[in-house]
Amino acid sequence: MPEVKPASCEALRILVVEDEVLIALELECLLEDLGHVSVGVAGASAEAIALGRSTAPDVALVDIHLTDGPTGVEVARALSADPRTTVVFMTANAKRIPPDFAGAVGVIAKPYSERTVASALDYVARFRSGHVPSTETLDGFCLAPGAAG
Repeated sequence: MPEVKPASCEALRILVVEDEVLIALELECLLEDLGHVSVGVAGASAEAIALGRSTAPDVALVDIHLTDGPTGVEVARALSADPRTTVVFMTANAKRIPPDFAGAVGVIAKPYSERTVASALDYVARFRSGHVPSTETLDGFCLAPGAAG
């Protein structure tokens, strides 16, 4: 499979907030295949917030339901408070996302595809670099209200 680079041509540093170990490992492998770097995996809210603060990732992929309950929303609020970190939800529980998206730019619905993750990260890379990305190819990635620019 050819390597897909983000629009910025620089690897994004990504924190994976996911309590299902196999999903987290699969996602880390996918991120590496896409040319990105995982800065760590957290399965609970306190761990995710601490890891996010200590590593200052470019992107945090956050599930809603973690080992300590449906705490992904509070993780998103805490991590998105740092302007260096862009939060994207990855969840099968999109109904639990508040109307303001807790500071996240969007959500990738589970189960996700490699293509969806790649297009979402490409969007985030463009968004972070100050470009107004096209929303035409956001297959499976739903933007938060107001995130399209």
